[in-house]
Amino acid sequence: MQLGKRPVWQTTLIYIGLILVCLFFLMPLLWILRTSLITKAEAYQIPPNFNVALTLENYIEVISDNGFGRYYLNSAIVALISTVLSVVLGAMSSYWLSRQPGNMTGAKLAILATQMIPPIVLVIPINTMIRSVGLNDTWMALVLAYLTFNLPYVIWMLLGFYDNVSKELDEASAIDGCSSLQTFFKVIFPLIAPGMMATAVYSFLVSWNEFVFALVLSGNATRTIPVAIAALETQNGVKIAELCASTILAILPIVLLSSFIKKYLVNGLTFGSIK
Repeated sequence: MQLGKRPVWQTTLIYIGLILVCLFFLMPLLWILRTSLITKAEAYQIPPNFNVALTLENYIEVISDNGFGRYYLNSAIVALISTVLSVVLGAMSSYWLSRQPGNMTGAKLAILATQMIPPIVLVIPINTMIRSVGLNDTWMALVLAYLTFNLPYVIWMLLGFYDNVSKELDEASAIDGCSSLQTFFKVIFPLIAPGMMATAVYSFLVSWNEFVFALVLSGNATRTIPVAIAALETQNGVKIAELCASTILAILPIVLLSSFIKKYLVNGLTFGSIK
């Protein structure tokens, strides 16, 4: 018996293989979830005891005692502002580059080259500039720092989407009396919206998970989630139970966000692949 053009046993083996691969990648996450739901003493137990009662005390302690709510707010504000500014400025800059008469190869390569610079190289000069203008330990300091890697990425990614939109649409809009801004917002923007959404999601994820700049530029008032999680490694050892609970809380918004807009992500990542 065959299922389509493939024998049933082959299809069964494929599904078994896919399940095993998924379990392989999900096991660390499942183990973190399991550790976050047991007591501190049981988290250090070797060999692990799987016959234990589950508890939410680690989550309660992280939220109430460690001020995780404030770190959540800091990360959300910085990531959202950085993403919005990157997408708005990057969309206009990329559109301008895409519609220039020449290829602008030099400018495009310069933008691409910025992605090859390790972030650690920029930490000291950016920290010096931030302190010289009195913005240290502020949200704005982190937003400006995140723009250094988010904005070039957005420009480079959106160039590919703009290049897939025919320039004849711009010419037709101009004939109809539209200005450049009207053409961008009324004609071009609706066409590249899925791609812009995919780019914005990636920018948000990078800003949400960023650690190096946040470690140097933030203080107690502006500490973000990655820095707060790293602080759970103390001189007395790693607070493994609280660390796992914090990790689950940190990735939960990302999982919910990805589930909510996965349709736009798929449309954006496949934009231009079929003509």
